[in-house]
Amino acid sequence: MTLISEHADIEIDRQRVVHTIGYGTQHKPSARVESLIDKHIEAAYQFIEPSYSYAVKNIDDVRRSCVFVEDSIVFESRVIAQLLKQCERVAVFLVTIGNGLEEKVCQLAEERLVLEASVLDAIGSSAAENVAEFVQDRVVEMAHAQNLCTSRRFSPGYCDWALRQQKMVFKAINDNSTGVRLTKECLMIPRKSISGIIGIGPTDMKNYNPCNTCKKRNCLGRRDDTTP
Repeated sequence: MTLISEHADIEIDRQRVVHTIGYGTQHKPSARVESLIDKHIEAAYQFIEPSYSYAVKNIDDVRRSCVFVEDSIVFESRVIAQLLKQCERVAVFLVTIGNGLEEKVCQLAEERLVLEASVLDAIGSSAAENVAEFVQDRVVEMAHAQNLCTSRRFSPGYCDWALRQQKMVFKAINDNSTGVRLTKECLMIPRKSISGIIGIGPTDMKNYNPCNTCKKRNCLGRRDDTTP
């Protein structure tokens, strides 16, 4: 097992912020919103503390909808089992940007600066995704150095992978949670945190996208083939 826990340097993706707020390719933000985005992106760096942990573990066995990973980790999901039966190892990760930005969002909301709070909240979501991509890039580099391939990221709550499986994610990284804790409902605090897995194996798994065979067309988590 490889366990890594560090701080990350990220650059907030402005286009992702715009998309998170709700603007598509056909609609652009107003001049006021554009100005707020630029203002809060510049200020956001003082409120975020990007950090991450990830562990690379061997997969012992896959039986039906259960994946047995070293150190008594069991992932229960048909979708995840389908993915990891192609793999030799799995990277289990947890990333966060800390509490600071969330506290600032609450402050803005209390001051009834709702638009500013919404913009900063979207920046926080984007920043958390940037940290997750940073970790994914690290895992990809490590795998490629060993002539191995990697899958997309998958998180508890995705498809049939129950949110309660967050407990297994935290167990897999030996509770080295970078300051993140779970509620009784297995929600993460700080909210701007992302957990999940990346499969590692000898075959190309990038085309494995369960959304292509899912009939739930209105799912908010739906991925097209370009989504990481």
